Amino acid sequence: MAAVDDPKGFYRLLEVPQGASQEEIKKSYRKLARTYHPDANPGNPEAEEHFKLVNEAYAVLGDPEKREQYDRFGTAGNGAGGYGPFSGQDPFGDIFGDIFETFMGGGARARPNAPRQGNDLEVSLNISLREAAAGVSKTVSVTRRERCESCGGSGAQAGTKPETCPDCGGRGQVEQAARTPFGQFVTVVPCARCRGTGRMIKTPCAECRGEGQKRVKREIEVRVPPGVDTGVRLRINNGGEAGANGGPPGDLYVHLEVESDPLYIRDGNDLHTQSVVSFPQAVLGCQVEVPTLDGFERKDLPAGTRPGDTFRLKGKGMPRLRGGGRGDLIVHVDVDVPKNLSEKAKNLVEELAAEMGTPVQPSGFLDRLKTWLS
Repeated sequence: MAAVDDPKGFYRLLEVPQGASQEEIKKSYRKLARTYHPDANPGNPEAEEHFKLVNEAYAVLGDPEKREQYDRFGTAGNGAGGYGPFSGQDPFGDIFGDIFETFMGGGARARPNAPRQGNDLEVSLNISLREAAAGVSKTVSVTRRERCESCGGSGAQAGTKPETCPDCGGRGQVEQAARTPFGQFVTVVPCARCRGTGRMIKTPCAECRGEGQKRVKREIEVRVPPGVDTGVRLRINNGGEAGANGGPPGDLYVHLEVESDPLYIRDGNDLHTQSVVSFPQAVLGCQVEVPTLDGFERKDLPAGTRPGDTFRLKGKGMPRLRGGGRGDLIVHVDVDVPKNLSEKAKNLVEELAAEMGTPVQPSGFLDRLKTWLS
């Protein structure tokens, strides 16, 4: 039997072709339902009527059995247009859940005048490597919102007090009715008159202009523990902005930046430094003084120390932030080779070279070539 060509215009109402898939029909219906919903078009009877027609069309085309009957006979029987809470089915599935969420705020709301924690704040703090090693107390400047001392946070001028909002009775919320294809629903929204606070202030505080809070610049002490490194974040409890409606204040987060040091290079908990010795000291061995975080420490270098050799001083590095103990100090030895020698010093070096059988003035290229040819 041939199909009937959209006798009631249901496909045209949903703006889809007759061969559209169920998913395409559902997607188009979502869009049209939001567009023509009465709450989105207050006082527009044409939009309300179109919304009803779109729902009637989806009640048929959204049901595969009713759609098949409609396509063949031009009617869906008693089911055509039979949407609603007493139709025996839920042809809209989760569609109206989305619509209710859009126009009714997605279900239950938190009380607008409930206590709320204040905002957290963040600041940066630079310290030296030695301060990071020993631990230090620093102060940081923070501008934050605090409870107004003049009104005690009420927002009302001294000698007065806030009054209960007559519209919401102090609840901060009012009920609103919304019309839907299923009938009239009641939803709860913040009171517009008191902005959800439940209170009315007739004489605002001159200091905070009725807000109950004002911006204040504070110097806050930060205790930096030993062993911190760049990237460590410290939290100061209740160091953030004041809460609302009696809620607790937020926290202050301090981001640390450890500056570089002229004597040390840091590698985790270990430190690296350099010790420069003369050529005779490297050859014969000597005792060097190494600068540590705790002061100078003497170390014996063996004879024959070469440039690039290292030695380690245990426990002379950075304190471990967690776990206790300290890292090591690794000392890199460099040999200072003098550029300007006196004649006597030069002769002594030449004698040493001769004694060691080390040529210090090799012959030129032509002399070496003659020797090779002969």
